[in-house]
Amino acid sequence: MRTITFFLLIFPACFLNGQVPVGDIVIRNGTVLTITKGTLAETDVLVEKGKISAIGKDLHAPSGTKEIDATGLYVMPGIIDAHSHIALDAINEATNPVTSEVKVGDAIDPFDLSIYRALAGGVTTAHAMHGSANVIGGQCQTIKMRYGEMDPSTYIFKDAPRTIKFALGENPIRVYGDRGMSPNTRMGVEHVIRDAFAKGQVYRDKWKEYESAKEKNPNTPPPVYNERYQTMADILDGKIIIQCHSYRADEILMLMNVLKDFGVKKITFQHANEGFKVAPELAAFGAMASVFSDWWAYKFEVYYSTAYNATILTRNGVVTSINSDSGEMIRHLYYEAAKTQRYGGLSDDEALSLITINPARQLGIDSKVGSLEVGKDGDIAIFSNHPLSVYAVPQVTIVDGIVRFDAAHDPSDMRIYIDPEEATPTYYGQEVEVDECMRGTTSENLQHH
Repeated sequence: MRTITFFLLIFPACFLNGQVPVGDIVIRNGTVLTITKGTLAETDVLVEKGKISAIGKDLHAPSGTKEIDATGLYVMPGIIDAHSHIALDAINEATNPVTSEVKVGDAIDPFDLSIYRALAGGVTTAHAMHGSANVIGGQCQTIKMRYGEMDPSTYIFKDAPRTIKFALGENPIRVYGDRGMSPNTRMGVEHVIRDAFAKGQVYRDKWKEYESAKEKNPNTPPPVYNERYQTMADILDGKIIIQCHSYRADEILMLMNVLKDFGVKKITFQHANEGFKVAPELAAFGAMASVFSDWWAYKFEVYYSTAYNATILTRNGVVTSINSDSGEMIRHLYYEAAKTQRYGGLSDDEALSLITINPARQLGIDSKVGSLEVGKDGDIAIFSNHPLSVYAVPQVTIVDGIVRFDAAHDPSDMRIYIDPEEATPTYYGQEVEVDECMRGTTSENLQHH
């Protein structure tokens, strides 16, 4: 009881009231990397009530507005991670190959320290995803890094489109094949998807028939509601964006063929390590790709890839992002983006687009975040050097006009390791890197086999 009372005293903001806090701030005289409208030297950015209200030189700010001197610093949009599992109480509902009825956003953990560490890397938005145990997993949640708020609902990115996790390949095959269930093969994965879409179609048609019949007879009984099939119907109607765990080119092509058969157009292929092999096909379909910079060979089906993947996809017209899928890598996504300049020679704006406006487009939130433009959210990261430089260090991270991370005032109890001066350490144990997409399943310890 004492602990609960203590935290209520030090975290007074918006406790379980659902209100999203916003602030006013002006950033002075920085090198502003707008991403979409070029680089502006010695420029101010004014945020009022959480929104960017002006970008220019010598801006007038209302009296009392918090001010940051960014002379010699670099100012860019807050980084967006299109594939993350932070701030979630649960990752996998590994009880059925299709669990489209569950939602990870129902159990957000506002006390996950990974949120603060992401802020320390300039990240302001993350796509918190269901895992890849199921062929069709649960619905994901786009969140803002509002660390310090205690109400889980304040982390939800308002009006962000719905998304859902699909998964191809070894993960669902291993989880369900080991139980003697379908899918046990890659062709079984395709069948599960086709069957789920077909059931969604039947369910949708029943409700259309009911709506038509109700006009003639108001006493017509409705069909039995089914959240799983309703979600599949919503995907068919373009209301939900598919985010599909994928590696092999053949499976990427397979899913695009399935989606064509059912008229589904909205999809981002996550990981897509062999996406470069089918880049023209992805572009022709209108599919997007969210990839690692240089992660592969950590299990058999992802044995083959290339560090040129993001560049090849970009050059073929595929909207591409670089993600973390890691509570550690999320802290240095700007370095991951910089690798595309070594492997492919992307320009500064192209490379930074991989962690800003492109993931925003993939999540359907590019009208709100992803670039520094008047009217967009005041989500901003300030760096000591150019964010693509090896010397770059995040200094301040701002969400909705509120400073959520300040390197100059970084609390000591946010450190990863035990404080040797602390009489009773509050952190014990050894951090072990696990496959985040398989967290919560009995198969997560098989990730490297």
